[in-house]
Amino acid sequence: MENYPAPARARVAAMTAASAAAPDRTVAFQGAPGANSHIAAMTAFPDGLPLPCFSFEDAIDAVREGRADCAMIPIENSLHGRVADIHFLLPESGLVITGEHFMPIRYCLMARAGTALPDVREAVSHPQALGQCRDWLRTRGIRPVSYPDTAGAAALVAEDGAPGQAAIAPEMAAGLYGLEVIARGLEDADHNMTRFVVLARGAPEGADLSGPCMTTLVFEVRNVPAALYKAMGGFATNGINMTKLESYQRGGSFAATEFYCDVDGRPDDPALGRALEELAFHTKWMRVLGTYPQARARGD
Repeated sequence: MENYPAPARARVAAMTAASAAAPDRTVAFQGAPGANSHIAAMTAFPDGLPLPCFSFEDAIDAVREGRADCAMIPIENSLHGRVADIHFLLPESGLVITGEHFMPIRYCLMARAGTALPDVREAVSHPQALGQCRDWLRTRGIRPVSYPDTAGAAALVAEDGAPGQAAIAPEMAAGLYGLEVIARGLEDADHNMTRFVVLARGAPEGADLSGPCMTTLVFEVRNVPAALYKAMGGFATNGINMTKLESYQRGGSFAATEFYCDVDGRPDDPALGRALEELAFHTKWMRVLGTYPQARARGD
């Protein structure tokens, strides 16, 4: 609790108490009240109880420990790419991906009463938000300052009120922390969109997977020539559409690469089943992180 700026603590405490009384309805998210993940949790689970968590690890722990039924975690953004280090956090968490949610992202510049746009010298926000508003900030000569989350940055500005300081956050945060919105539409493109995944301890019983589905997996290639080419061959020969493939290093060895991958389909589909069998043969290990309904169609 003490990690949050003072203006956010009472709201965090109240939301934490409410969720403790009904963990089966609780949706954990990273950030202070008013963050984009808070808005996503309320939108995707209108009957849920959002639970603020200071870090992604805290949100995952809330689900693992039974204090939350699931967590909403941002994973990628259309402007700024990868959001959370879900590649490192999820495989060891024991959680599975049970759903996805896409949300348009809109940012406001907010400050204490009486601050005008020409007065602003620095903007505080999450690195993702700063990256999504990079051009807007640069053209106005405003210095970006990183903070763990957007709404927390708004609470920080409300608490400190340093001259020339503002926050970049969703408009909801301005209302929660008593700030004035001095500019809207800061994002560098209208298509600014974040994809969230829903993490739970297990796949929900009776989940409807009859429609278009996504399957997410991670794997490590062998340290041999053409390792990735061989690993990917089964997807090509079986006509599987791959919508995401990202590499990452673990352990600092630089000897082998792990990959995070999203593909269309379910493992019990014959074509995807064959592709996964071939992938397992050509990799050190492979792990399916979840199969879940598509929130929006992929394609041209």
